[in-house]
Amino acid sequence: MRGRVVTGDAQFCRRDLSAAVVAKGGDYFWAVKENQPTLFEDIATLFADPPRGEGFATHVSRTRHGDRAEVRALRASAALDGYLGWPHVGQVCAVVREVTRKGETSRETAYAVTSLTPERAPPARLQATWRGHWGIENRLHWVRDVTLGEDKSQVRTGAAPQAMAAVRNTAIAVVRRAGYANVAEGLRHFAAHPDHALAALGLPHHQQ
Repeated sequence: MRGRVVTGDAQFCRRDLSAAVVAKGGDYFWAVKENQPTLFEDIATLFADPPRGEGFATHVSRTRHGDRAEVRALRASAALDGYLGWPHVGQVCAVVREVTRKGETSRETAYAVTSLTPERAPPARLQATWRGHWGIENRLHWVRDVTLGEDKSQVRTGAAPQAMAAVRNTAIAVVRRAGYANVAEGLRHFAAHPDHALAALGLPHHQQ
């Protein structure tokens, strides 16, 4: 993990995990949402109502695909480093994402916390890190929904949905580790050759 940046959505935004990543020589970059209410409120307040004279490092990116135009404005700050009490925090950031399509504009704001300091990660790098993470997340959710039918699942009570999501993620990881770019193709292969699936999991098996 040394020298790597571990990214994750809000479920990974935990003190113990943040400390563990840095202890192994890596850096973390977590999305922050209401499941960490104090952290979320502190970051949101900083960017919504900054102290007098507070300046933010900023990076703006613009993309267009057909009739869809997107503007992402990232602001970053180390002003909360000594206040948050979060393990190894280097800076926090906010992204305002504005999408215009067919004359209609939508806007959303998201927040993140990272151990990367401003010296090691200026706004442009933070923007690239965030976009890279959500690219992976979007691809993962698409595969889980379209290939594995997650949205159609009738498992909806207790901890069962989280457990099934973990099983689906594991299946996708095993298939990709086996060299399949197309998850559906890999699943078909393992369904037809269960001994190969067991081998990919490192489990004892008997070849037919």
